[in-house]
Amino acid sequence: MIIRSMNNEKEFPEGRTVQECLKALDAFPRGTLAAQSGGVVRELNDSLNQDCTLIPLTLENEEGRRIYERSLRFVMLLALRHLYPMQRVRIEYSVGYGVFVRLPGIELHRQDIVRIENEMRRLADLDLVFEKKRWTKEDAIRYFEEEKQEDKVELLRRRPVPYFNMYSIDGMWEYFYGAMTVSTGYVRVFTMFELRGGFVLQLPAGADFDHAAPYIYRPKHLEVFAQSADWCEILGVTNVSDLSRMIEDHRLRHFIRVNEALHEAAINEIARKIHEQHKHVVLLAGPSSSGKTTFAGRLAIHLQMYGHPCRRISMDDFYINREDLPMQVDGTRDFDSLEALDVKLMTDSLTGLLNGEEVFMPNFDFAAGVKDYMTPPTKLEPGEIIILEGIHGLNPAISETLPADEIYRVFASALTCLNLDDHNRIRTTDVRLLRRIVRDNQFRDYPPEETLAIWPKVRSAEEKYIFTYQENADSMFNTALQYELPVLKLFAYDLLKEVSSDSPNYLLARRLIKTLNYLPDLDPEVLDEIPPLSLLREFIGGCTLEDA
Repeated sequence: MIIRSMNNEKEFPEGRTVQECLKALDAFPRGTLAAQSGGVVRELNDSLNQDCTLIPLTLENEEGRRIYERSLRFVMLLALRHLYPMQRVRIEYSVGYGVFVRLPGIELHRQDIVRIENEMRRLADLDLVFEKKRWTKEDAIRYFEEEKQEDKVELLRRRPVPYFNMYSIDGMWEYFYGAMTVSTGYVRVFTMFELRGGFVLQLPAGADFDHAAPYIYRPKHLEVFAQSADWCEILGVTNVSDLSRMIEDHRLRHFIRVNEALHEAAINEIARKIHEQHKHVVLLAGPSSSGKTTFAGRLAIHLQMYGHPCRRISMDDFYINREDLPMQVDGTRDFDSLEALDVKLMTDSLTGLLNGEEVFMPNFDFAAGVKDYMTPPTKLEPGEIIILEGIHGLNPAISETLPADEIYRVFASALTCLNLDDHNRIRTTDVRLLRRIVRDNQFRDYPPEETLAIWPKVRSAEEKYIFTYQENADSMFNTALQYELPVLKLFAYDLLKEVSSDSPNYLLARRLIKTLNYLPDLDPEVLDEIPPLSLLREFIGGCTLEDA
């Protein structure tokens, strides 16, 4: 069989492992965890029996990071099994480069976390090999019933596939919905921090394989997640199986109404604060597909309830002309950096409006790539509030020349708290990507291939320009809706299946499809229950806000 790397190829006898072939091809960079072949992840100890191309996966790749996290989670769960037998463990949400973990019913303290960390390091140092076996669905369900993991039992019962790949060490079997490393010795780098009665399990970041990423305490971000967890308790939905039961019991319509009522109450609370604090400028930021546009429109409605008409302004209208945009390393224009905006024109315009002056506001023509001023001059009405929306809304450079006592900052993001099961979360970035795939196809006629291709660049810009400043917010708003994933599945599933197996984005599309496969199917008639001003309407269509 012929095995290729990006720069080499050799003939091997059948049965050679992925690791053996990569090393022989001189394609085994430091930190290699697995390989990608034809849009499929191959573990290092997998045997090869046909021609293929292997691309090594490390912590520098999104899939590599997920493999590392899965394997480290296994080590953590095994350590907790040794220290807290039969105790429920819940892996809740992302915290920077880590995950927040708690043991329901137990409040952990520093000495407890040190014990857990020491046991994890002992297991990693033993370099125990993960045993992999294919189990029937019935055997997997029987095992998890004995382990009292009803969340997994309920999830697996609804899957139509007849078998699962299970992994084991020391008698503990787990199902992690993805590939693993060969052994525990591959996940020696991590740190742990006490947090809110649980702990953060922190992973390495990017190309630094030797150190866990520094932990950045973001209290406002954590408060939003805590609020979302409270909403999950109110709604009675924490895992996908809970949502499936709700749909089976014909309770989804009521569930949608309560979801939307919680959003409405949270938006009104932000509007009330803006009104009571006599603010005149709202700076709104958030990552891609967070629902900023619809949130801005709904916030404007609530502010009008308090007697404040609103002037919504998009930072996009302050782009410098396309030919003057800074260049990126790959030769493309950089629309994401602060230097892509005419910040002085923006702040001068805002200052003029706040001073009661007439101002000529620009309008960026994206087709021509230039600003134009073919709009009449404008000034604020008495009591009118400016809502300025854009990815740089919380960057201090935007507000440093504006009157500080008149500014209110809001950060909007989709922070889903719905898990597949207690040990497997659904990533917020995956939800936002699904939103964007649906929206780009619905309103921009982009095939999913294009959206998937630019996503890594979008994520890189978010980390650099958006999340850095999120703690500057006076309020954070979680745009996630606990019912939205089955709705997005209706729109995204067939689109993702269009991505061909020879596409460089096939692996990402396949991973999203795999997640969607665990979500319940939805009767399309339920869509008529989603209000026309729902944040979700920005992506699936039917929003009645005039410019959403």
